[in-house]
Amino acid sequence: MILLFGDCAIDIDRRELTRGSEQISPGPQVFDLLVYLLRNRERVVTKDDLIEGIWGGRIVSESTVTSCINAARKAVGDSGDEQRLIRTVARKGFRFVGEVSEHKPTAGVSSSIFTVGGTDNQQVALPLPNRPSIAVLPFQNLSGDAEQEYFADGMTEDIIAALSRMRWLFVIARNSSFTYKGRAVDVRQVGRELGVRYVLEGSVRNAATRVRIAGQLIDATSGTHLWAGRFEGTLGDIFDLQDQVAASVVGAIAPQLEHAEIERAKRKPTESLDAYDYYLRGTATLSQNPSEKAANNDALQLFMKAIELDPGFAAAYGMAAWCYVWRKANGWVTDPVKDTAETEWLARRAVALGKDDAVALARGGHALAYVVGELDAGAAFTDQALVLNQNFAVGWMLSGLISVYRGEPDVAIERVERALRLSPLDPLNFIAQTANAMAHFFAGRYDEALLWAGKVVQDKPDYQLALRMFAAANAHIGQQKEAQQAVARLRVLDPELRISNLKDRYPLRRVQDLARWAEGLRKAGLPE
Repeated sequence: MILLFGDCAIDIDRRELTRGSEQISPGPQVFDLLVYLLRNRERVVTKDDLIEGIWGGRIVSESTVTSCINAARKAVGDSGDEQRLIRTVARKGFRFVGEVSEHKPTAGVSSSIFTVGGTDNQQVALPLPNRPSIAVLPFQNLSGDAEQEYFADGMTEDIIAALSRMRWLFVIARNSSFTYKGRAVDVRQVGRELGVRYVLEGSVRNAATRVRIAGQLIDATSGTHLWAGRFEGTLGDIFDLQDQVAASVVGAIAPQLEHAEIERAKRKPTESLDAYDYYLRGTATLSQNPSEKAANNDALQLFMKAIELDPGFAAAYGMAAWCYVWRKANGWVTDPVKDTAETEWLARRAVALGKDDAVALARGGHALAYVVGELDAGAAFTDQALVLNQNFAVGWMLSGLISVYRGEPDVAIERVERALRLSPLDPLNFIAQTANAMAHFFAGRYDEALLWAGKVVQDKPDYQLALRMFAAANAHIGQQKEAQQAVARLRVLDPELRISNLKDRYPLRRVQDLARWAEGLRKAGLPE
């Protein structure tokens, strides 16, 4: 078993510790102590626990334990002052509080494969999944018209979606791939950062009614070019071109794939190019800043235009419903009855029309759960989306959120972590991180909730849901100053928020979850 945390990797079986690109030799007892803390990271470990687990119950002085703890901190780049990874819990013991992921090592491969980067910016590389894996980088827009940028982005998203329907293939989600947009990158670095073996890059050039798509598939572990292809046609044939690219990449990765499986990957999101054009523009507008009211309004209008042009466009209904989700989350609703009715209509159309469309099912299902309050129906539709597309990172995230609402924190954590692995660089990962905070909070694990909420608040100080979690978790562990500061910020962002209307903001099924949250915010100073 290999445990990854910070810039470190511990191979338990090989008894190897790596930090950055450096092999660390902490000594047997220090290594055992690190492993013990990591394996018991869900709880506070007492000194008696350590003496029993590391020294077999022999008589050991307190200074020996303290010295071993200090050596463990030094080995992983921590210190007694910072306590980023190993935290001292006053009068109780110690706890490993860093974010840890577990991986099974590839036979004959050392844990050192998990470290990349130079001395200036060391980081831990993600291990390769146990199935073929690929990232599709944003296709370059070679049309000479900046206004056509959304068109190239849409083509990339279509190829990602087509590849994602291959259940045997691990596909990095769109938002992580798009963090490389506009950057000159080394595909080998991309492979290490995203944990994939293959990288697809390409370009789109369209003029008048013609379009040309070029792509090349590269083995990111060696930099070797495996395949290159170019496809040309009219705009009316654009979906067929996308199918050709996806099928060719699949054929290059696994020649034995049966033709029938490739055929199942072919699906057009709509027969109306005009409607699809509006859909792409709406998606691009919303993804830029979902928490900005003007962007949300613009995106909603674009999705509604797509629906007007193609009333059967399931994904457009789902994305329009998603706009209403953001309206509620940000406190922009002025007529709750009207907004709920609009959301329900859009969401039901999305799931009815999109029985084979993961985007429509997941977005529509989550809108039904969050805005309308139909938790079980929403969960069923998101589950259906994940059956269709197991690589749909957003689907796993939304399913995790619904699990939080339904009072299933452990299920929520499992699903959110799946989303974070599929899209490790996703700009929207703050939503998934907040879902993790909520799940830990409702499970009574306030320290973990605070860690996740703190990550979000640091990067997104005005994201209200994370602030509410941050305030309540701080209050429950007695950090009153931090809790009160968070509530003061909340009251600036949402002056109408009260303990009494908290239940209207989130459809929590378990009474104890709402009570736990309300009590924390009450302690933090939120008015009744």
